[in-house]
Amino acid sequence: MTDQPYHHGNLREALLEHAVRTLEDSGPDGLSLRQLARDLGVSHAAPAKHFRDKQALIDALAKAGFEMMNGAIAAAARKKGSLRSRFEHVAKAYVDFAVSRPTLLSVMYSTKHESGSGDELRSIGEQGMLVALALIEEGQKSGELAEGDPGTMAMVCFAGLHGTAMLAAGKHLEGVSTQAIVKAVTDTLWAGMAAGANALPPA
Repeated sequence: MTDQPYHHGNLREALLEHAVRTLEDSGPDGLSLRQLARDLGVSHAAPAKHFRDKQALIDALAKAGFEMMNGAIAAAARKKGSLRSRFEHVAKAYVDFAVSRPTLLSVMYSTKHESGSGDELRSIGEQGMLVALALIEEGQKSGELAEGDPGTMAMVCFAGLHGTAMLAAGKHLEGVSTQAIVKAVTDTLWAGMAAGANALPPA
């Protein structure tokens, strides 16, 4: 097969888009640069112009995944409404992304936490948390949320929502809708952050 110009647009973006679909269908083991080339009708050497090997493709998928997720979270945080409603919008955006792309989400976090991950990927991977952090700090300034370390509070929120997302993606919610469980989890998280230390029983 000889090299041919890619006539469908940007080859790199097309490879990433097709790789995301393949990832969700077949997992990381199902990814192959040669197969992606065959599926897109280009030479087997064409993907190498953008990704030197499979690991480079996975790294790029992780970065693209965080960029997509961060975009959805940031847009949710900018919605009109109360701070409480914006918090719920952000939570829903995260869970919706996780449910629609569970394998990609797993690859994103595993790649980010590998010892050889680059500064750029780690920075992009933290941006969603920074959105939550900003909402919590805004709530503390307005008096809607109690004082406390906003970083710890953001991590607690992430833990609760990530667990919710994994259960929803695996269809383990025992008949409860994703929308209902996100509402219940955000209500609980918000109430806890609003009560702060006052909600803790005496030692």
